[in-house]
Amino acid sequence: MTITENPITGEYEGLPTESPLGFPLDWKWLRGAKSEWGFKPTPGPRGLTMLDIAKGSYGVIPDNPPHRSMAPRGADIDPDTPDMGYILNKKSDVWAENVTELYEEAVARQWSATRDIPWSELPDLPNDIEHAMCQVCTTLTEVEMIASDLPAKWMWRINHDFLEAKMFLCTQIMDEARHAEVFRKRALANGGGLLVSRGQSEGLLRTIIEAKTYTQATALLHLLGEGFILDIFRMGELISPSPVEKRMFRMAMQDEARHVAYGTMHIRYAVEQDPDVAEEIHEALDHGEVVLTQFGTNQDFGTALAVLLGGGVEHVETKGFELQADLQRKQFTSYLARCERAGISRLHRTKLPLELLGIDPNTVLADL
Repeated sequence: MTITENPITGEYEGLPTESPLGFPLDWKWLRGAKSEWGFKPTPGPRGLTMLDIAKGSYGVIPDNPPHRSMAPRGADIDPDTPDMGYILNKKSDVWAENVTELYEEAVARQWSATRDIPWSELPDLPNDIEHAMCQVCTTLTEVEMIASDLPAKWMWRINHDFLEAKMFLCTQIMDEARHAEVFRKRALANGGGLLVSRGQSEGLLRTIIEAKTYTQATALLHLLGEGFILDIFRMGELISPSPVEKRMFRMAMQDEARHVAYGTMHIRYAVEQDPDVAEEIHEALDHGEVVLTQFGTNQDFGTALAVLLGGGVEHVETKGFELQADLQRKQFTSYLARCERAGISRLHRTKLPLELLGIDPNTVLADL
């Protein structure tokens, strides 16, 4: 039997119709199916990115995908492909306009908590400073993994046509595992140890993980929870008693900033597509802010931060508490500014005790 390719149609002629065992053969794939045959993306300076291949029909993300399968977006899908039972089937459920870029950044900036922190250079510290750092790392080890558990809870429910969003969430899960690793290691690396866990932390984590919708969960996690932690990482220069901790907070900060950027832009996209979503987000944040305030009264975490910021227990009253109040003002102001960027103004609805820190909601707009 001679098999030839028709130069006009591109189809192969003379193909066998049965396998040696008598099973029928289907050569549809050899004809290119519905693919954009001949399209060749051009790698950029960083290599071949997801943006480079998102051309033609392959770059079109449908608002309402017709299938709920794991078939690759753009493939010729059999009509009898099984339904995977996805429940997040609208683009506005999970999408953010920056998610593909954030994925590329995430894979390019992965780091190792084993190799990229100079553990051998960790100096002996005064007992009060070491205790404070161990307490901060105990609490951070506890709260960081919620930002891994939450995406894992929802990711398998996301339609596979939104592959870039799922891929980004995979990187977030890895990031948070690394954060939990690095803070646990720091608590144990210098002869200290894991210290106190309080119920306020668990209350906040439970509120996030039990959110009714993915968009509510994103608001609670990225706008509220991770945003507050991001500002702590940004204060790493003041919190850190040695270059080892500075490096640790700096590396964690770059990851956390990506997560917050995705969450902010997802909320913005969701509200732009369906303004009615804004109220369910507000309801989640009404409750989340109350629980976050309770977390903020965690005396162990708060006083440990004050000791680090003050440079020791002897300076906690003259310097530490003042710097801690500055940090809280920054956290609350940054959060309200994020909400403005996300299109859900909380300036006159927030449950946070702004008056206690002397924050005028109207001044937040100046930070945008």
